[in-house]
Formats: sequence, C-alpha cells, structure tokens
Amino acid sequence: MNIIVSGCGKIGQTIIESLIAEGHDITAIDISKHVIDDITNVEDIIGVNGNCTDCDTLKDARIDDAELFIAVTGSDETNMLSCFLAKRMGAKHTIARIRNPEYNYQSLVFLRQQLDLSMAINPEMLAAQELYNILKFPSAEKIEHFSRRNFEMIEVTLKPDSVLDGVSLFQMREKYDAKVLVCAVWRDGEVFIPNGSFVLKGGDRIGITATATEILKLFKELNVYQKQAKDVMILGGSRIAYYLAKMLISSGSTVKIIDKDSEVCKRFCDGLPKANVVIGDGTQQELLLEEGIKDTGAFVSLTGVDEQNILISVLAQSFDVPKVIAKINRDELAELADNLGLDTIISPKKIVSDVLVRYARALRNSLGSNIETLYRLFDDHVEAIEFKVTDEFDCQNVPLKDLALKPNILIAGIIREKKPIIPTGNDVILAGDKVIIIAADRKIQELSDILK
Repeated sequence: MNIIVSGCGKIGQTIIESLIAEGHDITAIDISKHVIDDITNVEDIIGVNGNCTDCDTLKDARIDDAELFIAVTGSDETNMLSCFLAKRMGAKHTIARIRNPEYNYQSLVFLRQQLDLSMAINPEMLAAQELYNILKFPSAEKIEHFSRRNFEMIEVTLKPDSVLDGVSLFQMREKYDAKVLVCAVWRDGEVFIPNGSFVLKGGDRIGITATATEILKLFKELNVYQKQAKDVMILGGSRIAYYLAKMLISSGSTVKIIDKDSEVCKRFCDGLPKANVVIGDGTQQELLLEEGIKDTGAFVSLTGVDEQNILISVLAQSFDVPKVIAKINRDELAELADNLGLDTIISPKKIVSDVLVRYARALRNSLGSNIETLYRLFDDHVEAIEFKVTDEFDCQNVPLKDLALKPNILIAGIIREKKPIIPTGNDVILAGDKVIIIAADRKIQELSDILK
C-alpha cells in the first residue's frame, strides 16, 4: 500500500521502519529538512520537506494516491488538521496521534467523527494501559489481551531455580492442573515454537496462552504468584505517569509521583488530588530511601531519559522492590536493560507501531483476513495474531491434527461464542471463531497463510 507518515520523531521513525518491513511504499513528511535527509539516507522511502497542513506539501507527497495517511507530529492540532485535509484531498484512511489528557473519551469520539478519522491513537495512554495490566498481575513481564480480554498471552522468564527447569511440556501438563499452553520460548537469542517433548530450562523466556483464571491457577501452583501492587512509586511526571496514576488510583492503589520540576508537580496535584506528589530529584538514592522505596510494592521509572530509567530501576531491584518497570525507547538500551536483569520494560513507540502494523495489514487483506489483534513479541521474532474466521476459510471443520501447518506456526487458542478453548488435535475451526496464531520469524497476512 501507499502510506504517508507525517512526523518523523521517535515514534514516526519506528512506524516507518515497521511498515517498510511489511512491504509498504512509504512517503515521509517532516518540517525539518535535516530530519528528512537523515531518514531518506537510511531508508528506501520518498521524503517531503514541508508542513503537513499545507496543501502543496500534501500534493507533493501524492496524497490523492495514499491508501493510509498517519499523522504523528508533536502537535495534536496539527495531526488532526492534516488528517482532515488529507481525507478531503483523496487519502482513503487517516490516523492521528492525539495525546493531550484534556481530550477525554467523549471528546475523542466526537473529534474522530467530525474529522472522519479512521483511528485516533494516544501512545502515552496505550503505554499506561500496558503498565496498569502488568501492575495488576506483577508475576508477568508482559501481558497481551485477545478477544476483549477473554484470552491472554503472558511473557515470563523462568528463574534458574525454577521448578520447571528440566521439565518437558508433556510433564508440565501432567503435573499441573491449569489449562495453559506454552506457545513460544526464547532461549539464547533463538525462538522456538515448542512441541510436547520440548524441555524447559532456567533462564528461558516463555510465552503462555490461556484465560486469566487458568494463568493465575498455574502461577499459584508454581508458587510464583505475586499479588497486585497496591503501593506504587512513579519516577517522572510524564503524560504516561498521569494516565497510569489515574488508573491506579481508580482501582484503589496508593500512588506516589516524584519529579524535580515544581510546575509539573503542581499540575499533578491539581489533576490528581489523591496522589502523593513529591518535588525532588528521584535519581538520588537518599530521596528514594526517604520516600520509602524499600517498602513500596512496585516502582515504575518514566523519566524522559532511558539511561536514567535503567540505572534507577537497577537500584530499585537492589532494594528488593517486588516489581520494577522501566520505560525504554532505544532498542540498543533495551538489550542492555535485559542484560542487567531488568525483567520488565515498556516501549511506547513499539506499542503504537504494533497497533498501526495491525491496522495496515488488516486493510491490505480485508477480503478474508479479518485481523482483530496483532502483537509482536520476543524482540519482534514472534507474532501473536487474532483472526476472525470467515466463510472463505477452506479448512473449516477439519481436525487440527490433520492440518498441514507451515513450520514455526502454532494454533494457540480458539474463542467460540466467547468461550476460550486451548486447542488439541481433535478440535476444529469454524466460521465465526476467533483463532490465535503464533508465528515465529514469519509474517502471517491472513489465516490461510498458516497452511502449506
């Protein structure tokens, strides 16, 4: 597809890289000539230097030929206006980044309708929601939801002394009552789609699919379950921190926010009167100790500097804080954080990239793919995709054991009439089902792509 991306900051560049990997033709617009020169020197794309709210700039980018226009500049108003113009000038679909907390849900619905937006995305809100999900279930490092939360996939790293060390998946299924499926394993930089004879090892990062109830049951049986964090300390008064604190307070958690900018703290006090807001330099160990970091249930580092988030999170882990999460956007630093033992990191730009890749893939294959959800896991080596099965799928009512699947493909779950099924070889796929597919090192465009 011909896709135009306006705004080539961190998120814009990540979106461009992801869409190029999907095989789309990309045109980038940015008001900075230096930024356009840099990105066109690295990526095989067309660059247009100009203001995305200027009709001539949009014409230069061939807006009338665009199937999708994505506006992710630093200004909500610019994004909305450029999408409005793009749609009027011929773009088939438009997506705007809208980040301002002052736009509530009702406002966004109204704006989307009036501007004829295909989608409005808020990276900070999406990141906060992911953080909130993890803090509700701290035993997991990452949680993804399918079929409106009827089905989940979680990531967790096995400790060196884990009771699952040296246990095959067959043995695990016999020993534990929970109905779960280990659908992917990351070991020493390599990803595996395991069968029943696969033997787990301490240090493995594993992906598990099941309902929330069954996952909880497994963690309790393994004696690694952590209760929901009720006292949360947040470092950095960012938009993500605001959204996260609001969610946590609404669920009954106690929240302490630390930032050295007094104006930022004042805004948090005004907007979140139930939060405990502290003015101070949270990178100083003395302040963290004074504010009770050793007694907090979870610590979340959300400053604008990745290096700070890593170092302070490592410090928090040294104080035995039960759950520590760091925001890291730079890929090379995410790898460093993993090597330093940080078990949970989030990247807002990757979260948004997943959303847009899913949307673009669904547009390109709208005649039968019906992609509902798409997540990329294990450093993008694994995709977890939820399809809604249509009448066009040729292998309905065929036992899964009789399907000739391509290598590194696993059918990890079936949702039928809102009832989740951990599939066995005797289960079948029917029209109307939602099917969770796990694919390693390959891209699945539509459900039929899983077959040889």
